Amino acid sequence: MPSRIIACLLFVLLVSSCGNKSDQSGKTESTNLPGTKVGLVFDIGGRGDKSFNDAAYKGLEDAKKELGIDFEVIDPGDGADRESALRKLASKKEIGLVFGVGFIFTDDINKIATEFPSKKFACIDYSVTPSAKIPDNVSAIEFKEEEGSFLIGALSAITSQTGKIGFIGGMESPLIRKFENGYIQGAKSINPSIQVLSGYVSVSPDGFKNPGKAKEIALSQYSNGADVIYHASGLSGLGLFEAARERKKLAVGVDMDQYKEAPGFVLSSMVKLVDVAVFKSIKSFKDGKFNSGVTTFGLTDNGVGFVYDNNNKDLISPASKQKLDSIRTLILNGSIKVTSE
Repeated sequence: MPSRIIACLLFVLLVSSCGNKSDQSGKTESTNLPGTKVGLVFDIGGRGDKSFNDAAYKGLEDAKKELGIDFEVIDPGDGADRESALRKLASKKEIGLVFGVGFIFTDDINKIATEFPSKKFACIDYSVTPSAKIPDNVSAIEFKEEEGSFLIGALSAITSQTGKIGFIGGMESPLIRKFENGYIQGAKSINPSIQVLSGYVSVSPDGFKNPGKAKEIALSQYSNGADVIYHASGLSGLGLFEAARERKKLAVGVDMDQYKEAPGFVLSSMVKLVDVAVFKSIKSFKDGKFNSGVTTFGLTDNGVGFVYDNNNKDLISPASKQKLDSIRTLILNGSIKVTSE
């Protein structure tokens, strides 16, 4: 074959291979197709809160790793730009699903969802109002925080040597009251006369990003006899862990396993599987099975629970763990009724 023809064939093969670049698995590289990317706007406290927002981000990372989706996030800082952040993500043609992380997104999600009816939206901790219609393109995700908190309250009461325990909430609101109410019910199921010292960082969303104020509350509760304190305050909870280290008292984390924030002083954490909720929502969307309306995660589907592992098993006796497992069973079979109010 003439050398000129061979050279032409080599050139054609080279151009063809460059135009269809593949990875080692044989999948063809491509840019994001319209509607295939996921967007997410963080709650107050933002990424790095080692709690609620970080759990949501983990769900995104898991979805990228296991489902191959790409994502874009926005941290609105003090939360004042939630609506514009949601609109910015929804306006991008490559983004088909947008998350708002936190109950304070409820009204903004509803508004933007009506503006972009072809896009899908999901709100973690959506504030469900029976009389208000949820837009058809919105997935309202809620958790039974009271169930997980009931177990934490029981554990705190079993562990307490003083008969006093504490609770710190971020923003005084119906959602955080669910944590507090479940906690109190669980504690009193073990010790009806136990004292629960409760305090809130703020009546505004700023209560989720003020570790200094949470530390003040924690120190006060420890000084007043509480020897275990549970928090539901996002980034503010870091103040509780600082106080626990200083006073050598016990603290209980929330949303994620927060043992690393005060090793040896974290009795447990009430895990609320926000990462799983984000991942499952993305998978349903990717599979063309988007779940509009209310989706609830509780003890039944392991949406909430408590941490028991090698890090804290020295703080939780086998008898205590057995008692908690028994209580969990009683909640699941309906023998124990946990209320959110």
